[in-house]
Amino acid sequence: MINIGSSLKIFAAITFVATCLSKPALASVSSITIDAKTGAVISASDPDSLRYPASLTKLMTLYITFSALDNGLIKLDDEFPVSRTAANRSPSRLGLRPGEKIKVRDAIMALIVKSANDCATVLAEGLGYSEENFAKTMTKVAKEIGMKNTTFKNASGLPNRQQKTTARDMAVLGAAMYHHFPHYYKLFSTKKFTYKGRTYYTHNHVLKQFAGADGMKTGYTAAAGYNIITSAERDGNRVISVTMGHKSIKQRDQKVAQMMDKGLKKLALNLNNKEKLPVYAKIDSSAIKLLPTKNEETQANPSEDSLWGIQIGAFSNYAKARNYALKIRNESSLKAIKKTKIDIEPAQKGAAIVYRSKLIGLEKNEADKTCNHLKKSKKSCIVVASSSKQQLVMVENKHE
Repeated sequence: MINIGSSLKIFAAITFVATCLSKPALASVSSITIDAKTGAVISASDPDSLRYPASLTKLMTLYITFSALDNGLIKLDDEFPVSRTAANRSPSRLGLRPGEKIKVRDAIMALIVKSANDCATVLAEGLGYSEENFAKTMTKVAKEIGMKNTTFKNASGLPNRQQKTTARDMAVLGAAMYHHFPHYYKLFSTKKFTYKGRTYYTHNHVLKQFAGADGMKTGYTAAAGYNIITSAERDGNRVISVTMGHKSIKQRDQKVAQMMDKGLKKLALNLNNKEKLPVYAKIDSSAIKLLPTKNEETQANPSEDSLWGIQIGAFSNYAKARNYALKIRNESSLKAIKKTKIDIEPAQKGAAIVYRSKLIGLEKNEADKTCNHLKKSKKSCIVVASSSKQQLVMVENKHE
């Protein structure tokens, strides 16, 4: 389980004025500027209209990735496999090929600088084991941090009619990113990164054009228009601005620069809107759980006889442990293994965390026979008792 609450600062969810629309209203631009420190709304124009987020979506993919890093589920040097699905994502992309691997660190930088759709899918599959499942987690986390009107359907922002958000919700996400992951937030000011000898440059020109700007993300699809969420600091004051639905990059960048400049000037003069927000609520450590993947939920009321399983290995990260369990289950000819559920149990080993890979939901005699069968194939295993508690596992056109 991604345990965010124990390590997060208290921060405010931005005041939400609901405007429920049946479809995105793209006739006008939606914008909002907030005081990053307090969450107070400094200015806003149509901030609650539903819109397509485009690549602003990647901020949530990164938010969950940073959570996984902080909680030991993955490491920056871990390598995630590239599926055919990921490799075939539409531009913008890094150009990954099916079967190769990419380090988590490089995938993160590719999302921030290159806005690489293939890398977004790699992270989604590495953490959520399918992009569809990962998107469910994205939506759940969005609700938990106060994004009241957002639904995610993929990890990149590629076109999907059901993937919608608002400028206000994106400001909430920007504030959460800034407050919850200050140690990773500095990555958003990166203007270029090099992968396999090739250097890529940021899509966010505001970083070079506006003094004090240091993030976060641009986005574009034909349906969404040109979007941006960015932040800037001046004289100890910081604003987060979002503007969505522009017809050109130039129009978008000029608008967000004007918004940030006005917001910072108001903060400096202490003339900002004193609109008070709801109570700054600390996210409960049990609030954000990894979602069950299809066909992997344990039985809600398992019988006593079926509370057995086999432990088949221990690994340095969650993804490796689960992928190995999937391989053993899928490749085996035994009917008993085919019906098992995957259970990955984190355990402390010295200063490190290891992830025990188990296949559970067997009767005792089935577990014994299955383990003996695997040993004959020179695969290690031990018979273990499994908990009756239900386990939860987490887990198109050109655009920026």
